[in-house]
Amino acid sequence: MVGDGHRRAGTPLRAAQDEAGVPPGVWKGRGLAALGLAAGDVVTERQAELLLGEGRHPDADRIERKLLAQGKSPAQARRATVLGRPIEHNRSPKTDKAKERTPWLAFDLTFRPPPTAHLAWALMDDEHRLVLELCDDIARDKTLAWLEESVAEIRSKAGGKQRARVKDGLIVAVFRHYESRATESRPLLHTHAVVSVRARRPHDGKWGNLSADSLMTHIVAADTLYTLLLMEEVSARLGWAWEPRAVTPGRRPVMEIAGIDQRLIGWQSTRRQQIEDALPVLTAKYEEKHGHEPGERAAYALACQAADQTRPPKRTELLSLTELRTRWRTSAIRAFGACTVYRLAERARAAAAAVWARVRPVVDITLAVVDVVAVVYVMRGAFKRHHLLAEARRHLSYVLRGRPHEPGLDEQIVQTVIDDYTRPASRRMMTADLRALYPRDTDDQAVLRPLTRNRSAPPYERARLAAGALAARVHAARRAERLGSRTRPRAVAVPDASRPHPRPCRAGRKDGRVLEPETGVDTVEQTRQTLEAAAAKMAATIQDSRRAREAAHGLRPQPASATAPPHTQQPGTQHTPGQSSGGVA
Repeated sequence: MVGDGHRRAGTPLRAAQDEAGVPPGVWKGRGLAALGLAAGDVVTERQAELLLGEGRHPDADRIERKLLAQGKSPAQARRATVLGRPIEHNRSPKTDKAKERTPWLAFDLTFRPPPTAHLAWALMDDEHRLVLELCDDIARDKTLAWLEESVAEIRSKAGGKQRARVKDGLIVAVFRHYESRATESRPLLHTHAVVSVRARRPHDGKWGNLSADSLMTHIVAADTLYTLLLMEEVSARLGWAWEPRAVTPGRRPVMEIAGIDQRLIGWQSTRRQQIEDALPVLTAKYEEKHGHEPGERAAYALACQAADQTRPPKRTELLSLTELRTRWRTSAIRAFGACTVYRLAERARAAAAAVWARVRPVVDITLAVVDVVAVVYVMRGAFKRHHLLAEARRHLSYVLRGRPHEPGLDEQIVQTVIDDYTRPASRRMMTADLRALYPRDTDDQAVLRPLTRNRSAPPYERARLAAGALAARVHAARRAERLGSRTRPRAVAVPDASRPHPRPCRAGRKDGRVLEPETGVDTVEQTRQTLEAAAAKMAATIQDSRRAREAAHGLRPQPASATAPPHTQQPGTQHTPGQSSGGVA
């Protein structure tokens, strides 16, 4: 509640927040109405202690005084202020498990913009700073609204086996911080959204606990949604564009503001450099102990261990935001020059113009579908809906580069993938249907299978190769349709093969279906032969007409050339399929 600063004993919370240079926390969420609070109210120390520390009503003191005046006993008055099961139950000797003895009263969800957004917020003028803070607020609030409307579930019955949507919504205390915990203070605009575990059940209105696994399962999907919304807000209000930046070769890129000097990212990410310096030592110990290089999960665990070992103590010097921004700007100018710092906004606008000139605001749903299913299948093998949803939002971020997307487009992409490109892998999991991606009557099956094996290339790199192969097949199918001169919408062809297994998530009518039966190989060959015959007939007609004109003008007929002019495309030939640009022409 006071950032990374220290709070002296006896210092009021608001005074400590002023000294630490952080704003006071505010309440968010639709569940506040059940507690008599409103969105935007300041989080007081007593309210946080009661709700987030004891699981009680944030106005429990007033309620207790009122009930005691009515003649209730102190135990009855206290019990009336408890939301759900009291935490005293966890201290009972009957509870032996450590999980039951430790009450879980809140989730800390951290919202952090990309590094270039931190730099623009820290080094530009106050006007840009306020706009970026507003964009962060809007993206965070929309993400929290999606969590409480579509994800949050409340447990009921014995052992929490029954799940249901919350009645009102979530209760969230939001605290904004400005800097990282690096030894040298560096800008790090981020927000801690402390979500109370208490919520009301829909059927009886009683208080219970949120389902932790339901919320944590969708954390990656929430993260990609926040990034997508933040990019759209920044582009709409400041006119900037975004471009991918490869942090680690072979891993997923990070979307950054175009035009921001990449050297500033290294200046800002001092904690990352500390972790990278400590990581080789831990990796060498792991290889010496196990006899092989760490896998993906082991590498992540080693990175977390390096972060814990290099975590510096909290600073004791208290600075306001104005003082911090002055210090950051001075440090950046000393390192890279005044021109680099003071022309950030100008260069961002110039880079945005170049990005908008080459990227169209068009989402090709067909290419989005094949891209999502290829990447998720190669990365995971078996997956669930929330994995597809996260990848669909990443795809929209890359394709649109900050332009707004149509509401519900990510869900439409995911539903199309589930309906037409997946098959059940287990009771709860699904996987890609290779018969739909690569039909039997083509040779394309030899393309995807080598890409999905466990080879030396990183998984994401192999996933991009698979997505590119599928996108090339989409373009080839569309060229075949154009050769046939048929007025059909641009859509990928899906074989109408018989499927002996049921399709998951097929409830209801498929609205907005964009996939059509495939143009078969025989049909394409027949169309090619027809076009060749028509072209030969047209060439003969043109030759006769030319000879007639030459005879009329007394010219000597020239022998017909055995080859077509260099600029003429021979009928029946195909262009080499190009690489996919993620659905952007």
